[in-house]
Amino acid sequence: MKRRVVITGIGIVAPNGVGKEAFRIALENGDSGIMFDAQLADLKFSCTVSGKPQLTDEYISTFFTDLELRNFNASGILYGVIAGMQAWKDAGLPISSAEKPDWDSGTIFGSGTSGIDKFRESIYKIDDLQTRRLGSTVVAQTMNSGVSAFLAGKLGLGNQVTTNSSACTTGTESLLMAFERVQSGKAVRMLAGSTSDSGPYIWAGFDAMKVCTFKHNENPEQASRPMSASASGFVPSSGAGAFIVEDLETALARNATIYAEILGGNVNSGGQRGSGTMTAPNAEAVQKCIKNAILDAGIEAIEIDVINGHLTATSKDALEIENWTIALNRSGSDFPYINSLKGMVGHCLSAAGSVELVASILEIHHQFIFPSINCADLNPEILKLITAEKIPHETIYQPIEILAKASFGFGDVNGCVILKIYKNE
Repeated sequence: MKRRVVITGIGIVAPNGVGKEAFRIALENGDSGIMFDAQLADLKFSCTVSGKPQLTDEYISTFFTDLELRNFNASGILYGVIAGMQAWKDAGLPISSAEKPDWDSGTIFGSGTSGIDKFRESIYKIDDLQTRRLGSTVVAQTMNSGVSAFLAGKLGLGNQVTTNSSACTTGTESLLMAFERVQSGKAVRMLAGSTSDSGPYIWAGFDAMKVCTFKHNENPEQASRPMSASASGFVPSSGAGAFIVEDLETALARNATIYAEILGGNVNSGGQRGSGTMTAPNAEAVQKCIKNAILDAGIEAIEIDVINGHLTATSKDALEIENWTIALNRSGSDFPYINSLKGMVGHCLSAAGSVELVASILEIHHQFIFPSINCADLNPEILKLITAEKIPHETIYQPIEILAKASFGFGDVNGCVILKIYKNE
């Protein structure tokens, strides 16, 4: 028998807020975390703005020991561990004893790359014939599963411990993988999420592809413009989001806070066939992913109140909304509200899905729809599909029952999850 699955804890390290309360306030206020990036300017990037989480050494030291931080240079692992530990604490869960792991709990925590700055540092030492001076933590900081390994060690997780990687879909995929494991009874709870490193060695390739904006360098907070007629590319950013995915019965038994229920979802690929390429989505696959997510959730398309889109501030925004209208068979004023977090935080790459899912979960739990900023000049191609009032420019406070969150990534991969407010009926 399939179990009902809920979210009982969240953690967030985002460019516009660290911790759930700071992040929620930023969402409701429409606050941007995008700033001028002197390092990108010095390196002659076309895009000289970025979104980086703001963390103090004092705050970091509450999650890592001095020994762990010695020779530490892996921002993605840093963000992921902090977000994951926040979520664990938020759920009110204990850390297992030093003698025995927690067999009921595991983690699926995704990343795109891991410790790229540490990897670069190591290459220089190798080239300088200093291999023996690399230190004992290089492997843990540079292996792709470093973030899940760190979290497992800190929390004593004894169930499945793994790192998934699926480009911009990584965070959404991690939630669905965790959901399926708990739903099947293979785990009582899973810590899910994803993270992304900061910095030029992650972002340079996108700048070279000319998919990052360069037209708004003088106005960082206005640079990321999803659904705008003046959108000119995404703003590179980073961070991490995390959530505790738990069996409903267990959550109720321990009187946990329930932020939302996961009804179901779907992941698929367009196979880079038809309209799909390494960098462009196969429209048929996107529509199929959304339809199958709705089918898996056991709902009707008309029941969706809000969509948290992928919507990157590129030429694909209108295509994404067109795919939604076809998949839902809803358009014009019948279309759900739709918003994009990327106006506030930029594109967090492999962390995008999880950061945006935390925003979605907060919307459901606190019953508000955050605004899409920097799109007063809506793309006219979008306005041919849906009415303008379906894209809120200010926070809307109204009941939300069901929210759909989707992510679409490089490699022509897609993920969609359906969340619902939990009612103890």
